[in-house]
Amino acid sequence: MIIQEITLNGKKYRLTLTDQLLSDVRRLKALYNAAYEDPESFEEVSSAISDTINQIASAVEPAVSDSDLDALIQAVMKAVDEKSKETEEAKARHAEEKAKAERSKPSTKNKKIKK
Repeated sequence: MIIQEITLNGKKYRLTLTDQLLSDVRRLKALYNAAYEDPESFEEVSSAISDTINQIASAVEPAVSDSDLDALIQAVMKAVDEKSKETEEAKARHAEEKAKAERSKPSTKNKKIKK
């Protein structure tokens, strides 16, 4: 788990980036996209958006005030995006280093043994 600190309007909030939180943020983005692509479905989606926002906000300590909620959600989404990007970059570096190490190993497959 990764703990992130977010400052909004001079108030500090602690956020623990868990798998559940990452899932909630992805779900919220998908719901926002659905509402954006089909504005007529907004009423159907708005309840799910509200529930997901409340779920995300509950992962923050101390409890966030309504006046800071929108800014907090944006900051959480940004933090999740940054951590996801860092994770993907680390995975790519690891894969690259592994491939490089494999290429530098001497190959014994095609060598004939001399007697």
